[in-house]
Amino acid sequence: QVQLVESGGGLVQAGGSLRLSCAASDRGYAMGWFRQAPGKEREFVADITGNGGSTNYSDSVKGRFTISRDNVKTTAYLQMNSLKPEDTAVYYCAARRRWVGLRYEYDFWGQGTQVTVSP
Repeated sequence: QVQLVESGGGLVQAGGSLRLSCAASDRGYAMGWFRQAPGKEREFVADITGNGGSTNYSDSVKGRFTISRDNVKTTAYLQMNSLKPEDTAVYYCAARRRWVGLRYEYDFWGQGTQVTVSP
């Protein structure tokens, strides 16, 4: 079992920045960030391999968000710049993925952190 604890959410004006952190109780797994806005399904934001060598982003955040990790501290980060009101959501961290069908499925999830972007 891997425990994940997110932090860093909050309220920011459009155009501002936030950095989310996800502290994991174990190391070496691929990690991802997802988000869920009110009334919408959870969507993929970004992910990073266990060694940090490869990253992926959704088209909606590409060029504005950066995922990284510190394997010594077993922490993943999501640097969010040029935030827009449509980025408002609960952001979830996930770890250890498996390829199932046509996409990755993650085994462990954090409790989420709220990000609110005002116009």
